[in-house]
Amino acid sequence: MTGPILIFDSGVGGLSVVAALRCRLPKAALAYVCDDAMLPYGTKNDDWLVARIVAVCEAAVRASHACSLVVACNTASTLALDALRERLAIPVVGTVPAIKPAAQLSRSRHLALMATSATVNRPYTQALIDDFAADCQVLRLAADPLVEEAEHLLAGKTIDRRVVADCLAPLWENAEVDTVVLGCTHFPLLRDALEAAARYPLTWVDSGDAIARRVAQVVATSATFDGPGPAWVTGAEGRLVTALATYGFATPRQLDVPLPGWQTASAPYDLPTFH
Repeated sequence: MTGPILIFDSGVGGLSVVAALRCRLPKAALAYVCDDAMLPYGTKNDDWLVARIVAVCEAAVRASHACSLVVACNTASTLALDALRERLAIPVVGTVPAIKPAAQLSRSRHLALMATSATVNRPYTQALIDDFAADCQVLRLAADPLVEEAEHLLAGKTIDRRVVADCLAPLWENAEVDTVVLGCTHFPLLRDALEAAARYPLTWVDSGDAIARRVAQVVATSATFDGPGPAWVTGAEGRLVTALATYGFATPRQLDVPLPGWQTASAPYDLPTFH
């Protein structure tokens, strides 16, 4: 297939993955879609989220004629990868917290996982720890407020440094932690602020490069980059114009997601759920 590689996230977090993709595949055409109307994902019902993610991604694949889909969202990946692979005829690459490389890098064998509440508490995350960091102490930090701070940053607003400091505060209770997994694709966008707020040097690890390597392995062909890539949003088109342009995308268009009645996470819906 010769369409673009489509990157999907609930918001701007996927742009951290875009940066890694552009480094590894500089000539590949990229498209972007974010379900910002339903941000944040981490606080919503699992069954609702799976059906919502499938519907948004199907609509975006149709609109973009994508050759592959990158689910640049840990919450969406831990919930909906199987459903997406069942429904889509193109390769689907997911995102998981970088537990394995973090365990390889840590000298103290004390790690911290910063992620959304959904990712921190997911059985899938525990399985990663059991498989790749069984000899480590892993501190889990639910840092949902950082998602909004990353959104603010790329919307041209000022980061609330107090929020960043509060999210990091539990780290200082264990001075042996030397490596922090940024388990949400929003968080690498705040890397400078996180480093500035840290009380001592830490190794920060995210999944961006690993995702880019995997995409390079599974995508046989792709359209060639020839200018700003297309982008779609489900919320306000104007909010993310500058952020998307910074990462090489055109002014976003509204994505038509045929979901009558889906106005809130508790609204009824007709699509099937997946487990």
